[in-house]
Parts: sequence; structure tokens; C-alpha cells
Amino acid sequence: MKIGIYPGSFDPITNGHLDIIERASKICDKVIVSVLENPSKNPMFTLQERVKLIKKVLESYDNVEVDCFSGLLVDYAKKHDAQAIIKGLRAVSDFEYEFQMALMNRKLSPEVETIFLMTSSKHSYLSSSLVKEVAKFGGCIEGLVPQIIGNAILEKL
Repeated sequence: MKIGIYPGSFDPITNGHLDIIERASKICDKVIVSVLENPSKNPMFTLQERVKLIKKVLESYDNVEVDCFSGLLVDYAKKHDAQAIIKGLRAVSDFEYEFQMALMNRKLSPEVETIFLMTSSKHSYLSSSLVKEVAKFGGCIEGLVPQIIGNAILEKL
């Protein structure tokens, strides 16, 4: 079974993330969407809230599960017998950072590959930070995030 880990903070999950998840689910037998606990960030949603919301959004995918982790990603991948780490790229600037991380992950765990998926061009400008900023200033986030996420953002604000 080919298992892929799609890590991120997903605060909140966007339609760009969903594009990557859908495509990864066609490549891998199982995709684990792994929500990162990052103590250096000040998230809008708690770790538990993000996991719960993402599970609701992804409930129609038979081969996708949602989990959370902290620590080294390659250790988490090995613990789940994953062969691949899935990373979404929006632009060249994403690639520079992600390439460096992929090389470090390969050094730490050569048996775990990194797969880069380019996001759809219609989502290339989209980021969780941008969605939160637009929402905070009363802008329309329809079409940027799933409806359930948009409602949760509005409740938080």
C-alpha cells in the first residue's frame, strides 16, 4: 500500500489544499492529512478544531484520513509506514523552501520520498494567511474555502 503524508498547519484549510488532497488521493492508496502542531504560530483555530473541521470537509474521501503531529515529519512518516511526503507548490518561492526541506528529510530518512504537486492555477494565489486577512477585514472568502470552513471563520471573528 502506498501511503502519502500531506502535512500542514491548515489554519484554515483552503480550496488550494483540497486540490492537492484530491490529486494525491488518486496517486496514493492512502493519504494522511497531518495537521502540524506549531507552537511558534498563533493559529485562528486550535489543533483540535482544525482536525475536526478538516475531517468534516474530507468525509467523502474513502482513502483520506486526518491526524495531527508535532516533531520531525520524517519520524511521523516512518511511524505510519508512509513512502511519500506530499507538498503543494504555488510558486517558485514555495519551491525554494520546500526543496531545502525535502533534501533535509531525505538526509534524515532516505526511504521517504517527497512528491511536489503544483496547485491548480486558479488557486495559485491562495494561502491560509490571506484568507484570514481578507475575512478579518470583511472581504468575501466565498470560493476560497469550503462553506463549512467559511462559516467557522466567521464564527471565530
